[in-house]
Amino acid sequence: MTTRNRNYRKGKALENQGPALIAYHVAERGEQSFWTRIGAGWDHEDGKGLTLQLDLVPLNGSRIVLREAAEDRHGGEAKGA
Repeated sequence: MTTRNRNYRKGKALENQGPALIAYHVAERGEQSFWTRIGAGWDHEDGKGLTLQLDLVPLNGSRIVLREAAEDRHGGEAKGA
């Protein structure tokens, strides 16, 4: 993923860099999907994992989707799946 790779230069995390991934709760209601931002993820310095910080955890069995941070342009507005 290009966004994730740009967070690192010569093995070091860039300071003050935003998250590599954004976590969304995706609720399906009929034919429509509603995406709500619930957290973010940052790559580990060694590139072998990520830290996920969730501000909210859905309880109803809905999906959690991780997307590249550069694609976070609509906030919590409804999107098609």
